[in-house]
Amino acid sequence: MTVMRNDVVKALAKVNVRSNEEGLIPEYEVLVNLLPVSLLNAFAESILAAAPERKEEIEAGLVRAAYECGYHTGCGIITSEIFSDVVMPMVTEGAKDILRSAYAAFTAWGWAKSGIVQLKEGQRMTVRAFDYYEADSQGEGLRAYMLRGLNQAFFDLAYADPYPDGMDTFVCRQTKGIEVGDEYGEFVVTPK
Repeated sequence: MTVMRNDVVKALAKVNVRSNEEGLIPEYEVLVNLLPVSLLNAFAESILAAAPERKEEIEAGLVRAAYECGYHTGCGIITSEIFSDVVMPMVTEGAKDILRSAYAAFTAWGWAKSGIVQLKEGQRMTVRAFDYYEADSQGEGLRAYMLRGLNQAFFDLAYADPYPDGMDTFVCRQTKGIEVGDEYGEFVVTPK
């Protein structure tokens, strides 16, 4: 039996993920910054417009920022007491179920309606997202920098060397996007 996504979503939706006055989510001992999605998108568009000749470098930096956040925060979440109490009793397939649970958490906490549609453990993962930060981006081309970085981070946490030595083992590329008129965003994670 594998983790039942809806059970994880329901259980995690009950968990308070709001930060305290210091910006810390006490349950996960991680810092968070709650900014409007429009601000994130406007920031990305502004820096891309300011230096179009450096587009690839800027995009890589935006993905990297999301990756760093996802890798460290993701580790905090999956090693937390709450995750252990709420999710781990449902885990029967190790890393595969923990990875599935990470996407259930995304949905439960309103960060992205996303899930794994194909998984070859430790080698390849395809994720589809029907809502994500950059879905409403006004820029050109595929722009889901946040989800690209987070997909890579989650796969690193699940299948690379233990934290923090497993950083940068995998890479994520976006193949479809709501921001370019596709029905969903699609992301493929593979070894570097």
